[in-house]
Amino acid sequence: MQNVLALMNRISRQFIRDKRTLALLIAAPILILTLVWVVFAAKTDEPKLAVVGDSNMGMVKQFTQHDFQHLLLKQAQSKLKKQEIDAYIEIKQPLSVHLEGSDPSTNQKALKKIQDTLGQTQNQGQQALSIHYLYGNKDMKMFDSFGPVLLGLFVFFFIFLLSGVSFLRERTTGTLERLMASPIKNVEIILGYLSGFGLFAMIQSIILTCYSIYVLQMHIEGSIFYVLLTIFILSLSALTLGMLLSTFARNELQIVQFIPIVIVPQIFFSGLFKLDNLPLWGQIIGQFTPLYYASDALKDIMIRGARFSDWWGDLALLLGFSLLFIILHMVTLKSYRKA
Repeated sequence: MQNVLALMNRISRQFIRDKRTLALLIAAPILILTLVWVVFAAKTDEPKLAVVGDSNMGMVKQFTQHDFQHLLLKQAQSKLKKQEIDAYIEIKQPLSVHLEGSDPSTNQKALKKIQDTLGQTQNQGQQALSIHYLYGNKDMKMFDSFGPVLLGLFVFFFIFLLSGVSFLRERTTGTLERLMASPIKNVEIILGYLSGFGLFAMIQSIILTCYSIYVLQMHIEGSIFYVLLTIFILSLSALTLGMLLSTFARNELQIVQFIPIVIVPQIFFSGLFKLDNLPLWGQIIGQFTPLYYASDALKDIMIRGARFSDWWGDLALLLGFSLLFIILHMVTLKSYRKA
């Protein structure tokens, strides 16, 4: 029994000395549980719908009584393209339903609400609907909707892990220390490592993207070149972040400890869940994560077939994240060199 108590005492003292592990043990689950609560306790995701037609028509009044916005045709078309509404119904013969189309789940909810409203309108329950999709089609699956987000997430996660562990190994084996003792500049060290790690990150990105599109038949409307460009820039953000955080780790376990703090929260803001339903502070936090912009660009390209002019802002912000991580890494290397 004495040996058991002695061993327990030693392990307890190790945890107490390792403040990072102790904090992670408490802080990370609290953070993740809070994010889960914010996402799933948000208001119900109801489709945003509109009706187009003469405001004096009885059917238009019936729809507006069921929370449909009353819009002019050009207003409805504009709002649908900007994703400010999920669908609109045009009152004509036959009734014409126009869906945004990028989310199959939202499409189903929109059509159900339209059918329910028609069912409550006298003599309209069996009226045929002419359905049009702005993006996608009726055969689009949930995987096609979430696929671009998952593609970005997997690339970011594995590149972050690769760069973090690899750069840490350079430190623990003394390779980085020998480089720091040489006349080579910090920026040259960072660029050298980025080039080396980046080559394998690029190969992984190409294989994963091509496999998703050509083998798994992931839906793609835009150019695969744009998809690869976005994935490459996202990989650069993951590389620079992994290298930066590796300077604060002493072993591989501590690199893994960053995952609940750095990777998991980004999942909630990556587009798997609608940010519109989150509190304002949650929406703001999401805009400070690389995956938020990468997922937005990938969905625009793969689902909506967007042109470069429609998503170059997301690309610029991803490059901005990479530049920020490089600058911070140079600062940490400078301190390390002095030490």
